[in-house]
Amino acid sequence: MSTVQLAFDFNRPDSYTVYVPAEVDEFWTAKQRAGHSIHEISYRACYKPQLPAYFIQKFCKADSVVYDPFMGRGTTLIEAQLRGHKGIGNDINPLSLVLTSPRLNPPTLGDIEARLSEIDLSYNAEIDSDLLVFFHEGTLREIYGWRSYFQNRQLDPVDAWLQMVACSRLTGHSTGFFSVFTLPPNLAASITSQRKINEKRNQTPEYRNTKELIIRKSKQLLRHNIPDNYWRDDAVLLTESADTTPQIADESVDLVVTSPPFLDTVDYEQDNWLRMWFCDIVIEAGKIWQIKSLEDWVARMTDVFVELHRVLKPTGIIAFEVGEVRKGEVYLENAVAKASLDAGFIPERLMINTQDFTKTANCWGVANNSKGTNSNRIVILKKDS
Repeated sequence: MSTVQLAFDFNRPDSYTVYVPAEVDEFWTAKQRAGHSIHEISYRACYKPQLPAYFIQKFCKADSVVYDPFMGRGTTLIEAQLRGHKGIGNDINPLSLVLTSPRLNPPTLGDIEARLSEIDLSYNAEIDSDLLVFFHEGTLREIYGWRSYFQNRQLDPVDAWLQMVACSRLTGHSTGFFSVFTLPPNLAASITSQRKINEKRNQTPEYRNTKELIIRKSKQLLRHNIPDNYWRDDAVLLTESADTTPQIADESVDLVVTSPPFLDTVDYEQDNWLRMWFCDIVIEAGKIWQIKSLEDWVARMTDVFVELHRVLKPTGIIAFEVGEVRKGEVYLENAVAKASLDAGFIPERLMINTQDFTKTANCWGVANNSKGTNSNRIVILKKDS
């Protein structure tokens, strides 16, 4: 174990310098799909379930409360519930609720198959012909049928599951998706980009049976046994700004495991535009953070840490996962040090998890453990007593 200096040098670097132990190791496996199968919904910039699992095992006692203020696809909540703990999740994008909530209360395969047999996907009204770059017309009409079905009813757990799976299967790079070959499912190509992909590959969309693909994916998600302690109804899901969550009581959280937006590295709204269209989600401009300035990022994270200081128990712990950005020129753990110190936290340790190549890294030609793609950098924080 070594010691690392965390410093933030806007104007007075000595004012925000702290020395903490630094550990570099493979704390959890680099293998793909090594977690529970119910996690296997793609989402941009999500971390592996082994990351929250490590900290939940390390810091949680029986029936703890685990919170993720930037929950994305809900990895932290699902892992907490798998291990018998209450989960609280928050994300400003309602798409997170669509992707997370059904997997906290999954239906049986029998219920899924029965509901699928009842649904009529006929749709004879006007469709957006631009979307035919992704889908065969027959498939696109089924997709419109799904949209109409979900828009016109109060969704029970089975319907919510169907919406979640259909949303996750819209586009991808195999015949397991509704679309022709396109970008991986966590990245929705633009219509213009998809036209270029189709021309380059000399491809046209083929018909996909959406019901068959939904049941196939449901079987994959539910292929692992779900432990008895998973079945609970106390999870809390919010769609607030992470710096204002009045629904969470003061000093009620034992552990926070999260990963915030890494400046403007990921455009969550653009990457999910097709999923948001499918789920009829419209977000007010600017509500999803796209922060270009490091100074602005620190200011927003300071506000988040102030709120986390309110909801965290005096003995609580935060595991705050960040990455290298701007081609490795910016190490966000230094920015976290400033933001957390200003909010009343003490950076206690920096953990750097290293791993072998990931599929995403190979896809984009990124060298191993470079550009923050294959390594997780986690700042462990506690309240300043």
